[in-house]
Amino acid sequence: MPVRCTIKDRIAEIVFDHPPVNALDSAGWNAVPDIVTEAARNPQVNCLLIRAEGRGFCGGVDIKEMQAHPDRIVALNRGNYRTFKAIRDAEVPVVCAVHGFVIGSGIGVCGASDTLIASEDAYFSLPEVDRGAMGGASHLLRMFPLHKVRAAFFTGGIIPAQEAYRLGAVEQVVPREELEAAARAFCARIASKSRKALVTAKEALNGLEPRDVDQGYRWEQGFTLEMYLHPDSQTARDAFVETKDAAKY
Repeated sequence: MPVRCTIKDRIAEIVFDHPPVNALDSAGWNAVPDIVTEAARNPQVNCLLIRAEGRGFCGGVDIKEMQAHPDRIVALNRGNYRTFKAIRDAEVPVVCAVHGFVIGSGIGVCGASDTLIASEDAYFSLPEVDRGAMGGASHLLRMFPLHKVRAAFFTGGIIPAQEAYRLGAVEQVVPREELEAAARAFCARIASKSRKALVTAKEALNGLEPRDVDQGYRWEQGFTLEMYLHPDSQTARDAFVETKDAAKY
């Protein structure tokens, strides 16, 4: 299974484990929301921890699938939307423990969550402009200031963990080998609280946000589809699959 879930000490631990880069295909992204929702509804769970094995937290979507099957963009978009919404709507707090690369859909997972713990080697990036796609800024705006988001989006650049911490997007930055322990310790503090209080607090905090991140992402996805239908989008996917570099226009 590319995504697995275990429950212990009132913490549901959801792990991405899909080598080489934890990039899920359309079927994978459509499976995640049910895992998240089921875990969050479990009366024995007070906190969700999302982390990953391997080289990095999440490489986003499977570009090779989109290159070979561009018709699956609707299913992929739907899976991403449902995943991020399930995380944000989860009845209990969701903590992400990230390391290495947090790219594309990985941004959506983090931006939809409640708290981030990052390893020193972690970085955040939306390379969509170089992949023939759009999307992700709605959730990045839950993490970073507007102009930082635009600079990162237009350049396809990265935001290192220390910069994310300075800007308030990350709660803790720890050495890579300490990430799991630090994340579990943080989740344990949450899990020790009343489930009723946590569920009520999560609902209240979501309702206080000044804009609807889910509708914002839906707005973005319209442009994602528009971009996917443009020839430049296929050029970008071909270049990435063949050379791992951005296409030249």
